[in-house]
Amino acid sequence: MKPEVNIMWFRRDLRLTDNAALYYALQQGLPVVPVFIFDRNILDQLDDRTDRRVEFIHAALMQMQQQLVQLGSSLEVYDGFPEQVFAILMEKYRVSTVFANHDYEPYALERETLISALLATKHVSLQTYKDQVIFEKDEVVKDDGKPYTVFTPYSNKWKAKLKDADLASYPTEKYISHFYQQPALPIPALETIGFSKTGQLFPSLQLEDAVIRHYSERRNFPALENGTSKMGVHLRFGTISIRELARRAKALNETYLNELIWRDFYHMILWHFPQVGKGKSFKPAYEMIEWRNKEEEFQKWCEGKTGYPIVDAGMRELNATGFMHNRVRMIVASFLVKHLLIDWRWGEAYFAQKLLDFDLAANNGGWQWASSSGCDAAPYFRVFNPALQTEKFDKELKYIKKWVPEFQELSYPQPIVQHELARKRVLDAYAKALKS
Repeated sequence: MKPEVNIMWFRRDLRLTDNAALYYALQQGLPVVPVFIFDRNILDQLDDRTDRRVEFIHAALMQMQQQLVQLGSSLEVYDGFPEQVFAILMEKYRVSTVFANHDYEPYALERETLISALLATKHVSLQTYKDQVIFEKDEVVKDDGKPYTVFTPYSNKWKAKLKDADLASYPTEKYISHFYQQPALPIPALETIGFSKTGQLFPSLQLEDAVIRHYSERRNFPALENGTSKMGVHLRFGTISIRELARRAKALNETYLNELIWRDFYHMILWHFPQVGKGKSFKPAYEMIEWRNKEEEFQKWCEGKTGYPIVDAGMRELNATGFMHNRVRMIVASFLVKHLLIDWRWGEAYFAQKLLDFDLAANNGGWQWASSSGCDAAPYFRVFNPALQTEKFDKELKYIKKWVPEFQELSYPQPIVQHELARKRVLDAYAKALKS
């Protein structure tokens, strides 16, 4: 007779500690089978076979597997389409309930609807929980129940609503004996699912208190090794709990806490205004802008060959490591949109390919902020001057020298456009669009 089990469907929550859905699954008492699916709907869209995000996920799964094997259990890792995998699981087990954590992205919601319908045919329910944000959906709204579209009042309400209970860990360790007991199952090799290792190191999961404590004064300087936490990729794939980071930020540094609130804010925006995740400007008037969209200029931006050293340094860092410092993200995004008058969606898509910590809500929010088309965005007449940004944040040129060592040589390209000319051009284009 098939064993009766619950299933924990891991997605962007790759940890066994302080995990909401896993806690509720284990607490039920039935044996819990931990499952991860390398979703072909996602993987088949990745052109780069050395995409380090897949490598990161694979490494995180291997680590989880080590912990589970010590508990006499095993991850079940599948490579395929989710509906086919769940059909296999329901043949193998008598499934009572499938547990998962909320995901707010358009594809994830479509996938959830499909799997829920499939499970329902066998009288199995899909139970989902909040895990990757502190507050979600309608939890922080205006007094009239409408969503906030400006960050500062949202963050004030967020902080006023926060209680210690919101940051409490889910004590999964109390119920670890409830994992389904079986011998270790093999995890498919990266090569088996069509990808290969680069061997590059990922940002460490160990975050010193000092980095958070000094975040306010150090976060804008890209040359500083520990100026930022580099937790983005860990938050993206759930190898760290947002509650743990928020607890530490609350105790150590409000500026760092604000960055975590921005993350909640953009997830809330995506939930209430799903069109932004499907290529639409938050402010419809900005759809009228006439972009220049010069392919060759976009290519130079992608390669870090614009003749603006701070921009080129950022793009080269991104291409080489999958990481870009947040201050530099603002500079390169502003440059693409405002200096080159290239549609922000081109830049958003390039970041989506390259960023290790790519998160649809935050990436879209950042690009719409830079292009002035988003909620609470920079006003359209704000055009970052790369020279002034360099003077402020990389005065000794350490960051530039690291990534663009040839910037003072004759071989380095001339600026792709003059700042003042670009500024006038974009202000004219925006003014024309917003009048029409």
